[in-house]
Amino acid sequence: MSQPILKAVVEDKEKFSSLGRIKKMLKGQGTFDGEENAVLYQNYKEKALDIDSDEESEPQEQKLDDKVVFHYKPLRSTWSQLSVAIFEVISSEHSYLLSLEILIRMFKNSRELSLTMTKTESHHLFSNITDVYEASKKFFEELEARHQNNIFIDDISDIVARHAGSTFDPYVKYCTNEVYQQRTLQRLLATNPAFKEVLSRIESHEDCRNLPMISFLILPMQRVTRLPLLMDTICQKTPKDSTKYENCKQALKEVSKLVRLCNEGARKMERTEMMYTINSQLEFKIKPFPLVSSSRWLVKRGELTAYVEDTGLFSKRTSKQQVYFFLFNDVLIITKKKSEESYNVTEYSLREQLLVVPCDGEEPGSSPGKNAAGMLHSARNSASYLFRLVLLSNHAGDRVEMLLGAETQSDRARWITALGQDSDGHHTDRTTLAQVEIIRTYTAKQADELSLQVADVVLVYQKVNDGWYEGERLRDGQRGWFPSECAKEITCRATLDKNMERMGRLLGLETNV
Repeated sequence: MSQPILKAVVEDKEKFSSLGRIKKMLKGQGTFDGEENAVLYQNYKEKALDIDSDEESEPQEQKLDDKVVFHYKPLRSTWSQLSVAIFEVISSEHSYLLSLEILIRMFKNSRELSLTMTKTESHHLFSNITDVYEASKKFFEELEARHQNNIFIDDISDIVARHAGSTFDPYVKYCTNEVYQQRTLQRLLATNPAFKEVLSRIESHEDCRNLPMISFLILPMQRVTRLPLLMDTICQKTPKDSTKYENCKQALKEVSKLVRLCNEGARKMERTEMMYTINSQLEFKIKPFPLVSSSRWLVKRGELTAYVEDTGLFSKRTSKQQVYFFLFNDVLIITKKKSEESYNVTEYSLREQLLVVPCDGEEPGSSPGKNAAGMLHSARNSASYLFRLVLLSNHAGDRVEMLLGAETQSDRARWITALGQDSDGHHTDRTTLAQVEIIRTYTAKQADELSLQVADVVLVYQKVNDGWYEGERLRDGQRGWFPSECAKEITCRATLDKNMERMGRLLGLETNV
């Protein structure tokens, strides 16, 4: 077996005996050649093997970072599809375990690096990574023991379910710490020259393959989100009329639950931090609103142009004012920006009291407010992308109508989607949506964006002409916006259908956890 890789680490062949035996066996059949490399950064492009062809496949050579990478398919006559899917779990866990060992040995246990920061900073950076390593080690050792008993292993569901339900608890703590980890690393790189110098030296060591430390730090998050997809592939290859299929579904349920707990932990910590930060930046010139709440989180924030009609003694004209919105899951706070960290609150309204409509193709006679046609004409001349927002009842109980302009077409679409709560989105027939595969990793930069890994599949709800899509991540149902340049459309009908079946299994189990 092999998988697309970013960088490689030489395996310890004696330490993992049965993996060595299976590789030697396959090598003797012509499916392995040259150095046997373990995947280091496999989560960036780790896909299920395509073994639908009945023909014996030759190694395919591909250049990547001036290294030669080989893609292989096990011989169908020797391995069943189920065995191949199971072996991918074992081999990728082995590679992941080796990568964690590098993180701990080269970075966490580096005395030179530890002397450049405080114990608190070190804890925020590495958290309980040793516990995560031990959990992965126990998991792999049990998989390896079963593999030694039978090379053509046909079931690991009980092992996966047991470890996901208890052994993998350290993953939840590690993922919950992610916001502190990222912030601490950013601060140290920006303000601590000694830390930056030592870190750069360690990263250049041959064992690290010139990868930055963050590439190792995010591996547990990537691995835990990969497990449901790996188990789902095993489910696909397991006969549905066998008892093993029910065991496989139970294992998939357990790893899906684990992912949900990790996601919830990370989001809760990040949201709590965000709420306290925003609350400290708001100055209420009106009746104060108790913002901080464990059930409230930021949906979107940003600056918009508000068009206001000024009435003079002899004429009327439309003027522009800059407003800054903080949209939460249950309330909209409207402010005027004083500085990057200070905002004056002018009004607020519960989200259920908001009504939003676009202005494209709108006839002047359909304007909801008096003299709105003139305002609309003036605003359109300013080349903004317009939409209307109605506060049915603001903080004072008044109805307020606003004509707003965004800088880009996609920004307007994102505000309309966020403010309108996308009431129709939950009733959309997913089978009618376009699907895209992610070809480049994207990290969300705003609250309404979606972080994506290479090989993620996303259902597309909206496409905006200036290069942004709104979509739903297949593996966990999370929705958000992302650049279209990160994705390519899937056109194969069979692949589209298989993806929808997979989403049904993953999300169906997740809602019943």
